[in-house]
Amino acid sequence: MAQKRWISPWKDSADKPSVYHVISRVVDRRFAFGPEEKEKFRMFMRMAENFTGCRVLTYCVMSNHFHILLEVPPMPEAGLADEVLFDRLRALYSKGRVAAVTEELADLRKRGNQVAELALMKSYSYRMQDLSEFMKVLLQRFSHWFNKAHDRTGRLWEQRFKSVMVESGVASRTMAAYIDLNPVRAGICVDPADYRWSGYAEAVAGGKRARGGLVRALKLGDDHGGTARAWAQGGLAKEYRALLLGAAAEVKTDGEVKRKGMKPERVEAELAAMENRGSDLAISKAIRHRVRYFTDGVAIGGREFVDDVFKGCRERFGARRVDGARRPRGALAELAGTVWSARDLRSGVG
Repeated sequence: MAQKRWISPWKDSADKPSVYHVISRVVDRRFAFGPEEKEKFRMFMRMAENFTGCRVLTYCVMSNHFHILLEVPPMPEAGLADEVLFDRLRALYSKGRVAAVTEELADLRKRGNQVAELALMKSYSYRMQDLSEFMKVLLQRFSHWFNKAHDRTGRLWEQRFKSVMVESGVASRTMAAYIDLNPVRAGICVDPADYRWSGYAEAVAGGKRARGGLVRALKLGDDHGGTARAWAQGGLAKEYRALLLGAAAEVKTDGEVKRKGMKPERVEAELAAMENRGSDLAISKAIRHRVRYFTDGVAIGGREFVDDVFKGCRERFGARRVDGARRPRGALAELAGTVWSARDLRSGVG
């Protein structure tokens, strides 16, 4: 029996954002996605975003898996306004289907049938502002296209997607950078800006949605609000670039390249030109490696954040456990004391 998914205890709060790192892998982890598949995946991801109202803060589509940093907003207490609902439906359904729903809703209101009206609205709105529904739309739509395009049948994804709750602030900026650095860690490119199927590269290319998402990831809870304008005018493009560069440099041991990346002298020159203060050195060092906490840690954030998750999901932890926050080991130990995990992982932690 599948284990119940971890969902933010404050998912209905208008004040505390619910953010998740989501990851899924292709069955057998085979390299199934080329340029066309990655472009299609991004198209379906934006479609799911438009339909559900969830917000992609950043993402990276690799050859056999993907990462998404996703914000799931709460459903408004009064429900969705008509124009919002119909606009969402247009992202997924045909003009004829949307027109039929519009007419049916108008007819029910004309007859004063409030019960049927609410039932009709709920039959669509329940799929919105929801993590699982976002992923369902994305994975099913993409799988259907992929199977048809490659004349295949059967399951495409290895297992249920994984998700980890992420706190705004240090945790969200660390997770965003970790996601955008995937192709560098894999040795596909030396500069994260050169990998076109990521949130960072899309932002560098001028994508307003990608820029707004990264601003939101870097300054979640601040007054920036996630606008694309703040990417350049607020200096966040330079700030995020400095954070990525610190982890994108080539690493040598005894003269042998142990991890591909940008030449250290290029990194140093670019950072010097930015007048980087080195405030994100600990984050840069942590995200050079694969970090298991980011996929299996349940919740990543400050101590209070993780303890709040523990209190809100108390029944899912052992009876002897008295608190939630666990100090991370391995690569993430660079941020120990600032970033905590809900799980005390002891193996494969980087």
